[in-house]
Parts: sequence; C-alpha cells; structure tokens
Amino acid sequence: MAVLEVVKYPDPRLREDTFAVVEVTDDIRQLVRDLTDTMYSLNAAGIAAIQVGRLERIFLIDGKVATGDEAADPLVCINPEVIETGKGLVIAEEGCLSFPDVFVDVKRPRWAKLRAQDVNGETFEVEGEALFGRALQHEHDHLTGKLMIDLVGMVKKEMIKRKMKRWHSQHEADQAEHDPLPAPAE
Repeated sequence: MAVLEVVKYPDPRLREDTFAVVEVTDDIRQLVRDLTDTMYSLNAAGIAAIQVGRLERIFLIDGKVATGDEAADPLVCINPEVIETGKGLVIAEEGCLSFPDVFVDVKRPRWAKLRAQDVNGETFEVEGEALFGRALQHEHDHLTGKLMIDLVGMVKKEMIKRKMKRWHSQHEADQAEHDPLPAPAE
C-alpha cells in the first residue's frame, strides 16, 4: 500500500499541463493502485493524478459514488474527455483534497457524460448525475488546471486563500513540532 502526499493549493503543480497516457503500462497500473490507496486513506470521493504531483491524465472516483455499491472498485478514468453536460445547473457544496477543510458551493451542470479508458486500455463511456456527475466534472477539471477556487466569486476566493494560508501555517508548525531540527554536529 502506497499512500502518496497530496499537493495542496496554492502549489503551482496543480496548474501544470497534463498529458495523455499513450499506453497503459505496469507503471500506470501501479499509479492507479497508489491513487486508490491514497483516495481511500483520506476517505475521498475522487482523486486526480495531478493531485499527487503526477501529470498523466488519470483520475479515480470512489466505487460507491460511481455505482452506489459499497463494495464496488473505484472507477478509473484514463485520458478522460467530457462529451456532454446538461440537465440544468445545480449549486452544491464541494470539497477537495488539495483544499483541506475547505467546502464551498459550486454551480455545475447536474449531469455529465465522459469517455475514457480503463486500466486495460479499453475505451468506455460513463454518465452520472448528482454527486457522481459532480465528481466526474470536478476530477476532470483537475486535469485541465481548473480548481474549485476558479468557480467561485471574489469574496469566496479570498476566504479560501486565507483559510489555506492558515492551514499551511498550522501544518508547518505541526511539522516543526514533530520533526525538530537535529542538534548541530560538533
């Protein structure tokens, strides 16, 4: 089991260009396993490769979110592309692993349809609405450099920036407390 470190906003790596996976290799399958371990260790609805510093166009959605079945494997989307969205717009609260403890209302289409490849390189289409449709769109946004902070107004943007600054300060203080500097060599 490999739980990877999640990249946190405002890290510029979250805005980097991603690239298509040309071939689903053993290395890609290992990345998918690591993403799965990371997603489940953090009790997340989804995760994109860019959130762990990898630039491959890959994301996962929790199997329960995708199917409603508690025992379902995660939905793996390699080289996903949004084909269609619709059924009106809905405002709902979203969170993101790259924005710990931040939850904001985001307006998105109710429904989304995507085309992607699975871990065997087979192309499939998937569609979802409600939480599943929102998760498909949210994770796909990561692969295009779009973050939830880009989907809110100026006041919410500033609130998120302040909250993340506090989170980083607290995280650094916690790290310093747990990892004191070694004594100087004599």
